[in-house]
Amino acid sequence: MENRPLEYDYSVAKLFMFTTIVLGIVGMLIGVILAFQLAFPSINLLLGEGLAEYTNFSRLRPLHTDAVIFGFTLSGVFATWYYIGQRVLKVSMAESGFLMFIGKLHFWLYVVGVAAVVVSLFMGITTSKEYAEFEWPIDIAIVIVWVLWGISVFGLIGIRRERSLYISIWYYIATFLGIAMLYLFNNMEVPTYFASGGIGAWYHSVSMYSGTNDALVQWWYGHNAVAFGFTVPIVAMIYYFLPKESGQAVYSYKLSLLSFWGLMFVYLWAGGHHLLFSTVPDWMQTMGSVFSVILILPSWGSAINMLLTMKGEWQQVASSPLIKFMVLASTFYMFSTLEGPIQAIKSVNALAHFTDWIVGHVHDGVLGWVGFMIMAALFHMAPRVFKRELYSKALMTTQFWIQTLGVVLYFTSMWIAGITQGMMWRAHDEFGNLAYSFIDTVTVLHPYYTIRAVGGLLYLIGFFMFAYNIYKTMSARPVEENELQSATPMAA
Repeated sequence: MENRPLEYDYSVAKLFMFTTIVLGIVGMLIGVILAFQLAFPSINLLLGEGLAEYTNFSRLRPLHTDAVIFGFTLSGVFATWYYIGQRVLKVSMAESGFLMFIGKLHFWLYVVGVAAVVVSLFMGITTSKEYAEFEWPIDIAIVIVWVLWGISVFGLIGIRRERSLYISIWYYIATFLGIAMLYLFNNMEVPTYFASGGIGAWYHSVSMYSGTNDALVQWWYGHNAVAFGFTVPIVAMIYYFLPKESGQAVYSYKLSLLSFWGLMFVYLWAGGHHLLFSTVPDWMQTMGSVFSVILILPSWGSAINMLLTMKGEWQQVASSPLIKFMVLASTFYMFSTLEGPIQAIKSVNALAHFTDWIVGHVHDGVLGWVGFMIMAALFHMAPRVFKRELYSKALMTTQFWIQTLGVVLYFTSMWIAGITQGMMWRAHDEFGNLAYSFIDTVTVLHPYYTIRAVGGLLYLIGFFMFAYNIYKTMSARPVEENELQSATPMAA
């Protein structure tokens, strides 16, 4: 029988690529609107009283965070899985009608869930728990979506031709298992309609936990949602796409495994650093701080492994805009995973907590690490998925510098704003009275809020350039995949 090359089916990957771009635009646009509202509060009043309820900060903020986390990022995770999974496992989705059905069902139920989230949050229907604002009917839908993805992951692994599991697959499996556990435990809730004999809204619920226990479970979930949503799957992406794009083998496979198990063990214990100086037992706060500092080791292990993969080939950083994105993403990962543990040290946290320095930390990680890596992944995938030449490398380079400037403006302004806030809140006169009122800090911070808004706008402009580049790539002249792959094949 003729031995023909394997034809991969990217139909599900394409669908999730589209949602990655659309929800990225939605999430980042809302973020820019919020940034300008904070700098210029009167903006919200321009919309009139009728719309002001639906466009104020408190109504839009959960839409921004959830669109970026559960929309842009998760769509990127799903899109890359349906691409990487087939290629590394040497199996096509088209070989299993069942898995193809599951993949498409996964996508469409995900879209329905996203729509339900947007509508409910705009209506003000929320549990008021950070990153877990959805009421129980939506939570059930999310669990179903997640189970469908799990079937896809383990289904492909089950019919694979490649015996060994490349390190990226380990990270995708950890993403599935970690978020499944976290989401189920944190979102345990009691529907009040049934508990109260049919009184109140049918969709309303209360958490199964209360008080300090609720806070502990919430931030065990909240911090580790960052671990298994913003870290683990993004590491999976770069371990595949950087070697593929550069033609270099991963520097150290042993280091990748060591970092993997380090992340799995250490990350789960660090959530307590969100609750320093609270009613949580002091030993638990200390444990959160200690494990946060230890977390530097596996995090930097992964990042250094990525950077050393380019050893001897650094000229590619200058010549390839795509590798620029991935190398700078790794650098931001190192930067963010050093900054976070520093903020978790009690003496530093006493100054930093509730300030804009925390906001800066979150965004240099999400914009610089997560955003850059997902865009790099889609840039690599687009020519191979759509069988088109990438529209413009020059446009990609311009986008890179605009977005890099945006990230730098964002986090530096928030650093300065946050440390200024902390110092002003703690300042006192010779009689022990506070030296500044709250409004004094608001006035001082206005220039930094304006810079933050400009930085966010630059990043959004770059994302529109990214979306345009992908769109033009889709409509370019069809080419064969062997024309697209200049890099040497990566050993799986």
